[in-house]
Amino acid sequence: MFFDLPFEIPYLLTLLVVIPFLGAVVTLMMGGKRQKFAKYAAGAFSALTMILSMVLLFTEDLSVYNESYTWIETAGLKMSFILQVDGLSILMVFLTGLLVFLVTVFSARENDKPNYFFALLLAMEVGLMGVYMSADYFLFYIMWEVTLIPMYFLISWFGGPRRHYAAIKFFIYTHIASLVMLIGIFALAFEAAGTGIVDFSFAAVAAGTFSSTFQILVFALLFFGFAVKMPIVPFHTWLPDAHTEAPTAGSVLLAGVMLKMGSYGIIRICLEVLPEGAEYWQPMMIFIGILAMIYGAYACIAQKDLKKMVAFSSISHMGMVMVAMGCLNAVGIEFAIFQMFAHGLISAVLFMVCGMAGHNIGTREIPLLGGIAGKMPVFATFMMFGFMASLGLPPLIGFWAEFGIIFAFYDYASSIDMIWLIVFCLASLMLTAGYYLWAMQRSLFGKLTDKVDLSHIHDVNRPEAIAMGVICGCIALFGLWPDLALGFIEEYATNLSISLGVI
Repeated sequence: MFFDLPFEIPYLLTLLVVIPFLGAVVTLMMGGKRQKFAKYAAGAFSALTMILSMVLLFTEDLSVYNESYTWIETAGLKMSFILQVDGLSILMVFLTGLLVFLVTVFSARENDKPNYFFALLLAMEVGLMGVYMSADYFLFYIMWEVTLIPMYFLISWFGGPRRHYAAIKFFIYTHIASLVMLIGIFALAFEAAGTGIVDFSFAAVAAGTFSSTFQILVFALLFFGFAVKMPIVPFHTWLPDAHTEAPTAGSVLLAGVMLKMGSYGIIRICLEVLPEGAEYWQPMMIFIGILAMIYGAYACIAQKDLKKMVAFSSISHMGMVMVAMGCLNAVGIEFAIFQMFAHGLISAVLFMVCGMAGHNIGTREIPLLGGIAGKMPVFATFMMFGFMASLGLPPLIGFWAEFGIIFAFYDYASSIDMIWLIVFCLASLMLTAGYYLWAMQRSLFGKLTDKVDLSHIHDVNRPEAIAMGVICGCIALFGLWPDLALGFIEEYATNLSISLGVI
């Protein structure tokens, strides 16, 4: 942080949930002739939320913002509305506030039921903020489910030709996984109820002593629920369909912050509460991560649709997060969180670029493009910047995230005398560079395409340029000064690795 603010904002964490909720209600009610003002209302509420989320970045002691309110306490059952922020969640809260505001700016020219569109974006922010700040398992689960509903309607109402199929597939996969996760949550809460009171707060559950067998079994339940959200192979097929059919704003939030809910849950619950389960399932986590890295990268090479290629690249990059978490050491956990933040920024600009290709050019098919850089130089600049950041070009943020993960994995592979495993990480990086450079060469450079009518195309407009420019600025800033983000994570990662028995 640059400096510590000399004041505190009362009920700040509650405001981060309440303000977007009020914004969603106000925006939704702006029907009829007032629809044209919906974007201004959404922009105002999302901007205020973003500013409040940034306040946390300048707070030296985050514990001052811990908030706890009794929700239900009856017949031996206790559920609380508890919100807190620490080194794991602070960057995700900031990223959520930033991206929701920027997609609102990016979508300023949305004219198809704009009051519904922007209300859904703000409703999604409510759930996302709730997930990343919840300190009660029941509240965590409710907020987890809240995020599914607006995304379902965003895809189903504002998506592409196969939007209904993609929306239903997205909902079924993620909802079934969350029900499995709920079973694990109930198992934790009931097993920890030593006093006879079933308390769903994180603190009460963490105080429980769980047997090794219990940890192994419940870790598997929770891990499955979270990992499908990341997503893991072979439960990944909902993601390319959802991304391909979702509107640009939906894709940005889905890749930027919603996928991170899965890895966040694994760290927050599986690793924190079930260390023996984590140790038992560590080889499986590493295997799943490597599989996702290689499979996602190979699948990208076969894609003809720019947006689908970026969707599969998310599977590969989230596989790197899985590998880093599986290392169970301080560096691995620290850079897993950093990669979550880095991928959130990079994937946001990539999906904005893909959305503009579809709207401004009329197609996202790579074989139909070519030579577009001469006609759309600003668009080409943003695409090149996003691709280079995603493939790990120094000194952009993606480089530091991938470098830290490879370092952590090298340490893990050395400890088990299987140093050759590092080859898979390096192969993934080479494949990533290959498909991005190949896609860029075919779509931006060479002879100008004659397969698409270019008479109507136009370059990036001002709202789009502002949104992508801010994100690219953050990618460069945190790339040149990675400790600006790592400073928030380091203490948390070190403490968690100590509790896992691995430094």
